[in-house]
This record gives sequence, structure tokens and C-alpha cells, in this order.
Amino acid sequence: MDKLSLTALARQQLKLAATSSSGRSSQTVFGGHAKHLRQTMVALLAGHELGEHDSPGEATLQILQGQLQLVAGDDLWKGSAGDLIVIPPARHSVRAIEDVAFLLTVVK
Repeated sequence: MDKLSLTALARQQLKLAATSSSGRSSQTVFGGHAKHLRQTMVALLAGHELGEHDSPGEATLQILQGQLQLVAGDDLWKGSAGDLIVIPPARHSVRAIEDVAFLLTVVK
């Protein structure tokens, strides 16, 4: 069994995002192309976003630190630390309201 600290990983990814010209950083925590389940830690600095993209399948965002907005068409969800957002099966974008780290879980 493997164990890791999501809190420490979130801090690490936020530090990496702060040194990136894109204002973001990510790391696969579990899974990958050969697995059905994939979990990725994503960090975005305030004001940065993941532009509109297709839904990758069943997916959730678990926010560990900060605040974000998820937008799908005319629908908007705001989330902050401790929230879990189910990603709709539609094109959507994610914008950091403040520096944010979240765990993206996808079942392909």
C-alpha cells in the first residue's frame, strides 16, 4: 500500500506553479494511461485558468486549498477548500479565484 500527503503535494504544486510562466502545475498521483482511474494534483495561481475543454469522462474536483470557479455553459460553481465538485459531462473551464490546489479524479 502506498501513502502520501495530499496537503504536502498541494503545497509543492503551488510552489511549482509560482515559478511557471503558465501559472499552473500538475502531477499524476495515481493511475495514468494504462489504468481506468486517474488522480492528478493541479495547482493554479489566482487569475489563471484551464481553458474550456471537453469532459474526460466521470470526474470530480476535490479542493484542498484556495478557491476556484468551474464554468460549463451558463452554469457556474464556486468551490473552496474541503469542497467536492462533480464535473458535468460537458465542455467546461476552471478559473482560480485565489491560489488553488485540487485533486482531479477521472474514470476513463
